[in-house]
Amino acid sequence: MTARTLYSCTMSLDGFMAGPAGDMQWLTRHLGPNPVAEDIVGEIGSLLVGRRTHDGDDPHRGTDQEGAFGGQWHGPVIVLTHRPPAGVSGDPDLRFMTELAPAVAAAREAAGEKYVNVLGAEVARECLEAGLLDEILVLVAPVLLGDGTRLFDWPGGHSVDLVKRHVSDAPGVTNLWYDVVR
Repeated sequence: MTARTLYSCTMSLDGFMAGPAGDMQWLTRHLGPNPVAEDIVGEIGSLLVGRRTHDGDDPHRGTDQEGAFGGQWHGPVIVLTHRPPAGVSGDPDLRFMTELAPAVAAAREAAGEKYVNVLGAEVARECLEAGLLDEILVLVAPVLLGDGTRLFDWPGGHSVDLVKRHVSDAPGVTNLWYDVVR
């Protein structure tokens, strides 16, 4: 079985994943116990991450919970970027790649039968455009940010049909999980 790709994130009610200039500190007060989010961490085999997300703000910055999923997840990370760093990262689990299809293939191979978790709006849109995204899990936080990075932004517009898989509430968020229709 090939690893499925899952785009997961927390989003404000008005559709922003990050505030202006990539600010993620808004998210801190909305993090809390969430069985859906906690259970998915064990089902992730690799991350496919955009460069801005990789280099960006962490709502747990400066705490022992810094890192993916509040520091709960560790494993292979493929960073999709137009600007790979010069030299080797020194982290055997971290790879920088410049092309989407090979990056998804590498992430799927690393994930085995678990999920490839996509982090980053641009990478998720590129995966959708290429027909490489299988599922979307959005945790909707009860806040309006007014500006920032949108969950889904496709200049000129594009419709993507989804089928509801799961809806539930947790303290501070509503979980919406969908399959992508191809």
